Amino acid sequence: MRPTEAPLDWTRVDVAVPRAPLRTPGAAMAGFRHGVSAPVDIAMVAHPAVTLLVDLSGEGELVHRARDRHGRGSVVVGLLPGDFRAGGLVGECLQIRLEPVVAASVFGVSAGSDGAVVSLADVWGREAERFEEGLRAAGSWEDRFALAADVLGRRLGAGPRVDPEVAHAWRRTFGRRGRVRVDGLADEVGWSRKRLSARFRSQLGVTPKRAARLVRFDRAARLLAAGHAAADVAAGSGYADQSHLHREVREFTGLTPSAVAVAPWLAIDDVAWPASSPARRPADRA
Repeated sequence: MRPTEAPLDWTRVDVAVPRAPLRTPGAAMAGFRHGVSAPVDIAMVAHPAVTLLVDLSGEGELVHRARDRHGRGSVVVGLLPGDFRAGGLVGECLQIRLEPVVAASVFGVSAGSDGAVVSLADVWGREAERFEEGLRAAGSWEDRFALAADVLGRRLGAGPRVDPEVAHAWRRTFGRRGRVRVDGLADEVGWSRKRLSARFRSQLGVTPKRAARLVRFDRAARLLAAGHAAADVAAGSGYADQSHLHREVREFTGLTPSAVAVAPWLAIDDVAWPASSPARRPADRA
């Protein structure tokens, strides 16, 4: 992957989103078309979802790296590691985000684990190639979204199920924007803290505490990108103080809060996934 010296110009990227709600619960999709034949290299900010990037070039032009791992083509990224970068000369790419409860059935726990970066071919075998070919042959982004939803729905129906207690704990964590205590979640589902932590980790690939920290970070990162001051973000996101926010942002991204505020990938989220962006809502109510 060759880095670009100038920031990625998102005005040269066409973004397509489904016109109607997806039939697959816990999934979100967006299509990207880069209109300039030039190398792209972009850091993707950690997000509380398992991410599938589908290379639509047909030539393995999508390249990616995380830590010392490099690869080409379609990839499943478990709860985005903070040092994940993607790019290359690919002109079109489909991104699918799956909540971990859904991803555990669609991909399996190992693919969704915290920090995992796995080739789609290694996860789905020959079906991965058929999936990519079908998407490339589709006549429009809407056709691609529908095809992807059908494939995800079939795999979801056939895959292993997460315990209802684990699913409840995840959705409670996400709904409360990470401001939960593991003891409280355990009480809600009638399990011990130890049992909940063990089952949560074995089925979603991350501990409940790590999940809460990631969800809280995601909320804070989006508020920063929406232009809110770091001190206000810290207070509104449940951090002890601004220093606490700084440490968490540094751990998840390797960046300062001010650098995260202008991260190119977050800038596009308001277009690709507007429902998840606080830019459209007051910070104290979002």
